[in-house]
Amino acid sequence: MKRISYTKYNGDLAGDMDLEDLMQQLSDYLLDSGFQDPLSRFQELQGEHTMDNLREALRQALELGDFNQEIRDRLDQMAAEGEIDKLIDQLMQRMEQQDYIRIDNPQDPSRPSSGPGDVGEGESHARFEVTDKSLDFLGYKTLQDLMGSLGRASAGRHDTSHQATGVETNGSIRPYEFGDTLNLDANATLAAAMISQAEELRDSNGGPITWPAQVWPIAVDYKHLHVQQSDYQSSCATVVMLDCSHSMILYGEDRFTPAKRVAMALSHLIRTQYPGDTLNCVLFHDSAEEVPVSQIARVKVGPHYTNTREGLRLARSILNRQRKEMRQIVMITDGKPSALTLPDGRIYKNAFGLDPLVLSETLEEVSRCRRAGILINTFMLASDPGLVQFVQRVSAMCRGKAYFTTPQTLGNYLMMDFMSRKMKTVH
Repeated sequence: MKRISYTKYNGDLAGDMDLEDLMQQLSDYLLDSGFQDPLSRFQELQGEHTMDNLREALRQALELGDFNQEIRDRLDQMAAEGEIDKLIDQLMQRMEQQDYIRIDNPQDPSRPSSGPGDVGEGESHARFEVTDKSLDFLGYKTLQDLMGSLGRASAGRHDTSHQATGVETNGSIRPYEFGDTLNLDANATLAAAMISQAEELRDSNGGPITWPAQVWPIAVDYKHLHVQQSDYQSSCATVVMLDCSHSMILYGEDRFTPAKRVAMALSHLIRTQYPGDTLNCVLFHDSAEEVPVSQIARVKVGPHYTNTREGLRLARSILNRQRKEMRQIVMITDGKPSALTLPDGRIYKNAFGLDPLVLSETLEEVSRCRRAGILINTFMLASDPGLVQFVQRVSAMCRGKAYFTTPQTLGNYLMMDFMSRKMKTVH
């Protein structure tokens, strides 16, 4: 007789660890924006995505990360046995196999270079790239944290104050019009046909009619059709304008990484809950450029000046191509406009106060957005008097909202505004 013996499972720790939990422990390193935070455990890595830095980041995450007690006990045991390096190698292999990272093989220094120049020491180091799967997961986790702090469990589609014929009815009825969804209300349609037929018989007989003998069969005509109405749900086009000027990581505070996290969370929310919506991202600094939403997490801060007008111009151009009823710009910034792209392509810069030329041209672009029916909501990460004055004028011109917030509360403010705006039509 065949016997089966059972023993305690002693699987390897690398296979038992949840890679999603591990990715969350590494999120500060993977989303680094160039801010040198002396309190960050990944500060010495400087955000460089080399394999050596990833190894060190994993080591620090395993030593200081928040794991359940069973995992922590096994980690302490492996550390005592000197097996942590082996565990890190296995985790890196799993991360590559499950498409959380993509490893770029270094160029072999012994091989001749195919192009001009030599391969330096830094270029021979193996690097890795964070995959879209990882970025999507980090965006989802940020969204989960934000929605949890708002007390919301889920999000529906964009409700408005208008009504239309659709699948989910709200109890109201109206006569059918050409182009409506044929969501007929049988009772109202038959009642209208019977009343119309009875009135015609009464007029032809010149007196009372016998009900229902003379009204049967009921002749339903086009004019008798009635349809049930539902809450009209529209789509929205959003452009997130991220200020990536150097001030976003100055003054002892990282303002850019929280802004990136919020943009990633908003992207995940729109893709999963509002499939009819569109989201684009514009970075503005000395100039402005559009970047794919999938690349937001890889962006770092750039030049020193803030060309708000060029960012608004590019955002307006993007929204003008969108056939959506609601179009809005979400601008996240910490500085007043200090740069302007001149007609000949040169960039005029003045960081001292509100330059009259920069301000007038920027407000003219705001006026163009208003005439195009584009709403501008501004989230200010600083309380500089020049910035406050500028944002107040923008809000007054576009009837948008202005929020004085911090990197810690930015996500809450932005999500509350986005969710509440879905409850009404923006004109």
